[in-house]
Amino acid sequence: MRFAVSKSPPVMVRPSSTELAPEPGKTKHAQVQLSSWDRSYVGFQVTALLLFDGPVNQPVEAVKKGLSRALVHYAPIAGRLATDDEESLGIACTGEGVPFVAATADCAMADHGGLVHGAPFSAGLLDDLAVYYHPAARRTDPLLLMQVTEFACGGFAVGVTWNHTLADGDGMAQFLQDVGNLTCADETPVSPPLRDGGAVSLPLLSPPVVAAKQWLMLNRGGMGLAYLDIIIPATLINRIKSEYKAAHAGDGGYCTTFEAGVAVLWRCRTRAIVCDNYDPSAPAPLAFFVNVRKQVRAVAGYYGNCAVAQVAFATAGEVAGSDIAGVIDLIKGAKDGVPDLLNVMHGGRGVEGVGEMGEEEMAAVFGYNALMVTSWRNIAFDRVDFGGGVPARVVGRWQQSTIPGCMAFLSCRATADAGERMLTQCVREEHAAAFLDELHMLAAADASVLSVSA
Repeated sequence: MRFAVSKSPPVMVRPSSTELAPEPGKTKHAQVQLSSWDRSYVGFQVTALLLFDGPVNQPVEAVKKGLSRALVHYAPIAGRLATDDEESLGIACTGEGVPFVAATADCAMADHGGLVHGAPFSAGLLDDLAVYYHPAARRTDPLLLMQVTEFACGGFAVGVTWNHTLADGDGMAQFLQDVGNLTCADETPVSPPLRDGGAVSLPLLSPPVVAAKQWLMLNRGGMGLAYLDIIIPATLINRIKSEYKAAHAGDGGYCTTFEAGVAVLWRCRTRAIVCDNYDPSAPAPLAFFVNVRKQVRAVAGYYGNCAVAQVAFATAGEVAGSDIAGVIDLIKGAKDGVPDLLNVMHGGRGVEGVGEMGEEEMAAVFGYNALMVTSWRNIAFDRVDFGGGVPARVVGRWQQSTIPGCMAFLSCRATADAGERMLTQCVREEHAAAFLDELHMLAAADASVLSVSA
């Protein structure tokens, strides 16, 4: 599904108050300290695309106005990285602004299968509806890019691409909620935004751990990963949860929607990529991100990086050969280890053992056999409102191809009852059919895996 999108040249949106955002070059700029957690993501870019079917009068101008107002309260987002020593990297609040692209689409959202009705997203469609960094990105680049695309029906799409060192998903959702609020009224955000990493009591990551996490974020576009938009049926998720609960009636154990959905992904893609003579002892780790704002007592309004990457270490044989309940137990074991992970991070380590690995060992463990999952289930992108209601659909994307991964549990009003939406780049083209077959076989007793595209 493709349609014509006309993009205007970008304009720079600066904070609306010149008193709080002085002209670039006119004064010494305040500098915000970045935490070691932030520095782990320098140069890693993420895109969130929000689709709205509730019309807003002149959405391009409305969002631009809200953005300008919000930047007064979020000065670092209008700034640039201060490229000093790596260990003291910060953001200079230069007030240079955010590049903003106004665009129009030559169709209604209901055309071409209906974007807000659950039609599969392709990588090309994401290219059309957002703006991205140049492959040779520099540290002096803007920290956030924004595009607003107006459709013929009055609906519109807001695409934001940001340098992950600026904010994690929860932080960016907080910012966009405030942009929405300030689109409708010039008022102060409910929770005063806080960005200084030195003001939050996060464990200090050692330089080897920061370097290891930066290595994991490197672009590995040569993997040739297929882009697949799928739905894991709600009936399958509910059956797994019901069976797991029944099996643990004696101890009160249960599994969450996250655990059930990720277990399905992990086992199906592991089975799809192994061949008949595979080595069952080969590593097949699962990495997933956990928001630890509560655990580290981050103050309300903090929008820096505050999620840990936890790893469930397992072999290909353990994942491919287990039933779903066994895979769920592997995930639960990793989740239960988050408090211990935070404790060892206070001791200068990060993801268990990662800081001690060399590049060759990292490449062996976190290569094609690995899977990285980011869940947007509890990230508030689906609560952003620019005056016409919350988005009908939310889509996510990593700009770089890192280790095989999945943007999981994305909000889509039209398919919410059908199941959980997943945008995956977790198998090569030659394994895509086998991956989908595994999903279909597992779901056969309930419903087909829906909305598949490459």
